[in-house]
Amino acid sequence: MAERPARPPNPVVQLTLMRLREMAREPGVLFWVFGFPVLLAIALGVAFRARGPEPVVVGALPGIGSEVRRALAAARVQVKDLDADSAARELRAGRVSLLLLPPAGPEGELGFRFDPARAEARTARAVVNAAVQRAAGQTEPLAVADHEVHEPGSRYIDFLVPGLVAMNLMSGSMWGVAWVIVHMRTRKLLKRFLAAPMKRRHLLYALGLARLLVIPAELLVILAFARVFFSVQVTGSYLALFAVAVAGSASFAAIAIAAASRAQNTETVSGLMNLITMPMFVVSGVFFAYSNFPEALQPVIRALPLTAMCDGMRTVMIDGAGLVDVLPSLVVLALWGVPAFALGLRYFRWS
Repeated sequence: MAERPARPPNPVVQLTLMRLREMAREPGVLFWVFGFPVLLAIALGVAFRARGPEPVVVGALPGIGSEVRRALAAARVQVKDLDADSAARELRAGRVSLLLLPPAGPEGELGFRFDPARAEARTARAVVNAAVQRAAGQTEPLAVADHEVHEPGSRYIDFLVPGLVAMNLMSGSMWGVAWVIVHMRTRKLLKRFLAAPMKRRHLLYALGLARLLVIPAELLVILAFARVFFSVQVTGSYLALFAVAVAGSASFAAIAIAAASRAQNTETVSGLMNLITMPMFVVSGVFFAYSNFPEALQPVIRALPLTAMCDGMRTVMIDGAGLVDVLPSLVVLALWGVPAFALGLRYFRWS
């Protein structure tokens, strides 16, 4: 009986193994995948660690009386004596939040100069005004008590870590797929694949699959670091968290394929990547809540893939959600990823 010919190796498997070997041989890739998000978490975690309230720093022009200064010192407000020229510079640079103007007018009222669009300026105005009013004998009509929040789950670092994870997965998927495709195209490597028993979808599947295989290690490194050093916990389902991570990475890998399908050089694809990712870095809630943007923009922001990824991860890590609760985020990511992959596959070219 004649021997059955050996089955040729699966092209997707071989291409995936090739890409994983390339990543393992590139120290720069390993740094951006594992090292950079940890360093960013260290920097931001230290900057926003649990500590006492930041002191209010105000500038004082000549003529501010000793009574006002004693009242501000009792309220732990730092006063910097400034002349007119330096006061304007300090206020513009944000080194003081408020300028105290000497009493003027028929009633000799104390003047406050500040930018009401800045939150810290409004806070400084409220603190200083309360201090001088108390010193003048004004009393609060209703007693109040402050209850500061420091427990895990309610801190800024708890809000930040899910956003960092989502941002890192997006960046790794976009740059790790789009830049590789264009780099291979410029080195004429894609042309050589034409002679191999494979189709273009095999290559695209392999690039996306190689990226997805790295996700567990990425999540483990970042979450373990955040847990050990900042006590950041995952209160919800790890399965739901992993589902959001995989869906988000797959969606952004598909967007990267679409962006790189016809780009001819790395400069072009770099510009496209920045055009796609930079607006989402700003508006999608990585570092601060996107509710700060105008109400008219909220539907558009919530429809962005990075917003869906951040919301899904925070829902799991902070709110203790399960797989069913993150379905809206998964749907948004699928609505971006599936058409983007179809578009990239349709217009992909080898040269």
